[in-house]
Amino acid sequence: MVSKNVLERKQKSETILQKEEVPFLASLPVIEDEETAQIRSLEEIAWRAMALNIVAVKGEGLEQERVLEIIKQYNLEDAFSPKERTFIYNDTPSEHDRIQFVWRYEGYWVLLWALNYIDELGRPDEICDVPQAVRVMIDCSAEEFIRDAKRRTASEILDAADLIYRYSWACVDARINDRPAPAGLDAGVVYERHYALNWLIGYDDNADWDDISTDT
Repeated sequence: MVSKNVLERKQKSETILQKEEVPFLASLPVIEDEETAQIRSLEEIAWRAMALNIVAVKGEGLEQERVLEIIKQYNLEDAFSPKERTFIYNDTPSEHDRIQFVWRYEGYWVLLWALNYIDELGRPDEICDVPQAVRVMIDCSAEEFIRDAKRRTASEILDAADLIYRYSWACVDARINDRPAPAGLDAGVVYERHYALNWLIGYDDNADWDDISTDT
């Protein structure tokens, strides 16, 4: 039985989309509720965030020697996913791989928001504030980063996950029909946020980071 909370969450998201003139599919299902979602722990989110920051920084062009120093400084040797590990320890990654991993700043931004280091996610119509995102981690040790974080409530995280799910549908529908993303949305930002938020809520039975799905 569908709970009242998830129906209200869906309606809230659709109201936002309608106001922004973003197309939506009324029959698109509800997402998990507070009882069924497997929200990641604060510590898990924090380590994932730090790993995403480092792979994105490397993708942007930080020298390998410095990348390895940061990994050691923050004790991140075991924090990377298999795909990230392949990239992070490759001295000469392809330009394609660099570009793909630079996009991880968007996932990092979502996790910073989930840890209350960012006040608002903002509308997904432009890339995140990379200098601000990087500065959060530079200003503290790994221990301080975890200690000073405060995970948002399940309700807040699920609100964001529901909304991005519906933004994502609009972007996918536009792409399939050879149209630009609607209402000024950035399809790349929407995808990366959808990916990170699905990971946050434990979508698809708590799938590992490399195996997250962004179904719409």
